Amino acid sequence: MPLQLLKYDPGIVKDITEYAAGKNGPFWVDGNLVRFRNGYPTKIGGWLKEDMAKLDPSGTVTQQTVALTGIAREVRYWRALSDGEDYMAIGTHNHLFILLNGALYDITPLRDQSDTQTTTTEVLDAVETDIDVASVDGLLSAGVIKIDDEIITYTGISSLTLTGCTRGTNGTTADTHADNSTVTQVLIDPLATTNGSTTVTITDQDHGAETGDWVRISGAAAIGGIPADEINDYYGYEVTVVTANTYTIELPTAATSTVASGGGNDIAIKYLIGIDEGLGAQSSDPALGWGVGGWGGTAGGPGWGKARTIDEADVALDNSSWNLNLWGEDLLATVRNGAIYYWDTSGGIGNRAVLVSSLAGAESVPSVARITTVSFPDRHFITAGCQAYEAGGGGDVDDMLVRWSTQEDFTKFTPTSLNTSGDQRLQVGTKIVAMINAREETIISTDEAIYGMTFVGAPFIFSFRLLATDAGAAGMHTMVSIDGNVFWMGERNFFVYDGIVKELPCPVKYYVFDRMINRYIDKVVVGHNKQFKEITWFYVSEDNPLSINPEPDSYVTYNYLENAWSIGSMDRTVWHDTFGARTEPFAFDPDGYLYNHETGTSANGAAMNAYIESSPRELTSEGENLYLVDKIVPNVTMSANTSMDLYLNTRKYPSAPETVKGPFAMTSSTEKLSIRAKGRQISVKFQTTGTQDDWSLGDFRINTRVDSLR
Repeated sequence: MPLQLLKYDPGIVKDITEYAAGKNGPFWVDGNLVRFRNGYPTKIGGWLKEDMAKLDPSGTVTQQTVALTGIAREVRYWRALSDGEDYMAIGTHNHLFILLNGALYDITPLRDQSDTQTTTTEVLDAVETDIDVASVDGLLSAGVIKIDDEIITYTGISSLTLTGCTRGTNGTTADTHADNSTVTQVLIDPLATTNGSTTVTITDQDHGAETGDWVRISGAAAIGGIPADEINDYYGYEVTVVTANTYTIELPTAATSTVASGGGNDIAIKYLIGIDEGLGAQSSDPALGWGVGGWGGTAGGPGWGKARTIDEADVALDNSSWNLNLWGEDLLATVRNGAIYYWDTSGGIGNRAVLVSSLAGAESVPSVARITTVSFPDRHFITAGCQAYEAGGGGDVDDMLVRWSTQEDFTKFTPTSLNTSGDQRLQVGTKIVAMINAREETIISTDEAIYGMTFVGAPFIFSFRLLATDAGAAGMHTMVSIDGNVFWMGERNFFVYDGIVKELPCPVKYYVFDRMINRYIDKVVVGHNKQFKEITWFYVSEDNPLSINPEPDSYVTYNYLENAWSIGSMDRTVWHDTFGARTEPFAFDPDGYLYNHETGTSANGAAMNAYIESSPRELTSEGENLYLVDKIVPNVTMSANTSMDLYLNTRKYPSAPETVKGPFAMTSSTEKLSIRAKGRQISVKFQTTGTQDDWSLGDFRINTRVDSLR
């Protein structure tokens, strides 16, 4: 017989039987690390790790490398106007970082700090035991302060006066001090070590921390054989609470002696925002109410037969995530179900993000919001699922409420006749899940519906249209806007909005959603690769090796130019397309490492298991005869270093056992493959597992002849 052409339609089909995929396409039925380009399967580009430089306790860049603390959930990249530098903001489930010139800086807002400062309001002599200060906010009711080089203890506070002062303690000398001298609260020898243990106990009265929060210590001296630089690590340590006044941290080095109290006279501890501020939950809790949790378990606090409520300390109905927006060259960072913070680029890399509500002139800024964005082109700062406005403050949090600031000022939310701030409550759904800008419209997704929010000016400022129901986004980071169109993953479908909300036909839909662990659907993150016209959703699958706090390990990709879908395995928790000086897409993995994609041909030097497998197809349209295949003529574009394996699979019947022939090795110089395989149906699989492989398939041909049943 003459050579027969083996040609397949672009895209992977998983939601019908393989035999049906062969009859209706034929299509490809499985693959990994393969995209479709001009209709043909092509291995995707590799990726390389980009090292991030570590900072020492003084904040100086070192030659050491460091990974993120926490799981990256959101990334924002921009070039500042003031200094021309390229900044990358990275929000993890427990920190907020800036990557600048390859160095990783911590800008996580502070909940509290032990070195609260004020000033004196009088000239002090060396014996005075009552000290007048400008403010007592943040000071302990009894504690230790430092003025110049003198350490002073006090036993109480009366109005703006520290009372019961003992002067010149801890080896210092009582001295005179000028009016307006800086007064700093300090901790004296708060550290304790145990010989052979990496656990360090810290005593700080009424510290207010929760287990899982983070602290950063500075000014500590070496103790118990543990070096000072290790204790004062720039990135800090996670807390395990012991009592209201003590907690522990784990250090890399074990102590060589037991010290009951030490560390020095000038220790400062910065408490990062944490559990109480909505940060620190890597995964969401499944539900509230009766029966939540495992059989016989405490279900987050109450015993068996008692309902778990939102008041339980360890309940997180959403994982901790960030929404990062730019206001000019500055960053607006919102913790989901937490507060809104501001980071001023011109303030320098050493400053931390602060509450927007703490800025001068701020009015009625929501204390809690689920998600935020900046509208275009009118520039209102929009908050959703947020605290309602109430004169005098203290409004309730409404998960379906949208509020916006006055135009061109993100700090003013008090509605007046002279500004454009306002609010609107949405009706369809129980909570707002996601927001994204598209053309001159903001698309808002609740868990049930899609709304369009459009600037119309006074008196209403914004109009709201219900665009679709039963089309809500699956999570906070599942929507992407491309050339004005919005694509997203729903609870069981994929959607596009191009003026009308439509479901995207997806031949791998059931495959993806059936293997996805639904409890972790809010960890799904979408990425865009504009070079190849691809949208990729990374999700947690049932094949994930972790049973506790699993992170995305699989992906599904939609090529919107070729209308083709592909699938595979890759562990990425956030993705950003090429932008500005970054000429390749970049992403973070669950271990906190940064990778530049479409770079090279390997997985950071390791092999890439790239393959594509076709549906079975019958050698005649009726499929009544057995055929013998004795030759394959390949058509592959591949690099000189590529070695590809071809497998030929045959069956006599659709449900019969499969016979696998191969692998047959191919290189760029392979003209033909001589084989012997018999069946009514054949399928082919192409696979490479090297570090230098680069290939794109074309149309194969096979030589066949009718054969007997034996």
